[in-house]
Amino acid sequence: MPSVYIKTYGCQMNERDSEAVAAQLVAKGYSISRTEKSADVILLNTCSVRDLAEQKAIAKMQNIAAEVRRGHRKVVLGFLGCMAQSRGQELLDKLPNVSLVLGTQKFHRTAEYVDDLISSRRTKVVDVSEEAGSEATIREHVTNGNPVVTAFVSIMQGCNQHCTFCIVPFTRGTERSRTIEDIADECRELVANGTKEITLLGQIVTSFGKRDYPVLDGKSPFVQLIEAVHAIDGLERIRFTSPHPKGYGDDLVDAYSRLPKLVESAHIPVQSGSDSVLKLMHRGYSRARFLEVINKLRAVRPEMGITTDLIVGFPGESENDFEQTLSLCREVEFDNAFVFKYSPRKGTPAAAMPDLVPQPIIEERHARLLKMIDEIATRKCQAFLGKEVDILVEGPSRKNRARLEGRTRCNRIVVFDGSPRQVGHQLRVRVERTGLFTLYGDAALNLD
Repeated sequence: MPSVYIKTYGCQMNERDSEAVAAQLVAKGYSISRTEKSADVILLNTCSVRDLAEQKAIAKMQNIAAEVRRGHRKVVLGFLGCMAQSRGQELLDKLPNVSLVLGTQKFHRTAEYVDDLISSRRTKVVDVSEEAGSEATIREHVTNGNPVVTAFVSIMQGCNQHCTFCIVPFTRGTERSRTIEDIADECRELVANGTKEITLLGQIVTSFGKRDYPVLDGKSPFVQLIEAVHAIDGLERIRFTSPHPKGYGDDLVDAYSRLPKLVESAHIPVQSGSDSVLKLMHRGYSRARFLEVINKLRAVRPEMGITTDLIVGFPGESENDFEQTLSLCREVEFDNAFVFKYSPRKGTPAAAMPDLVPQPIIEERHARLLKMIDEIATRKCQAFLGKEVDILVEGPSRKNRARLEGRTRCNRIVVFDGSPRQVGHQLRVRVERTGLFTLYGDAALNLD
């Protein structure tokens, strides 16, 4: 059977979608190629959050198409995901060598359409239509016959927040949640096959099931889901991403104190430290409310690792607004932050806003904010020096396959010398040195 190469751009949701597509293709007899050079099918799973991500994917496909033409190879080329959803037929018009364009509700149709294209039953496919029930179709996982220590589980699709800068509600559609029972079944299957840690994924995970489940005993549907997953025997850790600050009610804060498998780690996108900018962004909370959430979380779990997303150069952002973002970072002391330069997305309200920030100012603010984030991260990393931390060993280090890496409960990556038999086990590691965001150490004690 033919081989398939999949390249993914963007978020963890996209990574999870690509994994499910790969698993579906493998189940049909396809092999997964590590490179596009010899693949019979090349798929780019795309992101539309920023213009740069779209341009990278288009440039990559142009280069691939040129290589295929030079080599006179017969290869199926396709775009999947968010950019495919927003651009549709335009991508075929722009790149005539591309024969497949599938939107965000059609990932589960990939193997079917690829079969049709390879067998010449079809010559071109563009499918970006909505499909009822698509939120429950991303279930398959790639295991290669080995236990998967950590796994992502998609719990919902879409977003109803409509932040003024964001194209996601247009590319992913409205919120649609799976059932608690279906998600728990998938998690049980993973754990039965050796998974120790599960990350629940959604565009805004804290909005899970709001239209499908009532609040019970003061617990939101999302907290009810966490409890159901927490009850699975053999599962050791639960994470989730990405939430919205509005979703951190007292029930979720309390879950951290009473559910030991829910690790002390939270990625909470704040985007700006300025109330006026947050209002323009339509974020639905204030700086004070965000700080209240952080303080409540640290009250129940003082060692909580907290990361965030930040945007610089949003239309109308003044120097004072930016200074408020800097001061928020100093006050919270994030363990890490993903800092983005504002990128206008066609069709979003922000794209039509006045008072655009000049690009040189955006670049300068971006550099200043990154410098502060790195300084804070370095200081917080150095605080681990000489201490022992508990990690779940995930596998070989991504940067040095001769070493192992694991993750602390508060989401610090730890690299150390170890044995393959330690993969999937919890260890205590003594931190011998630190990097910007990574810890390096020696295994001190097996916790199992």
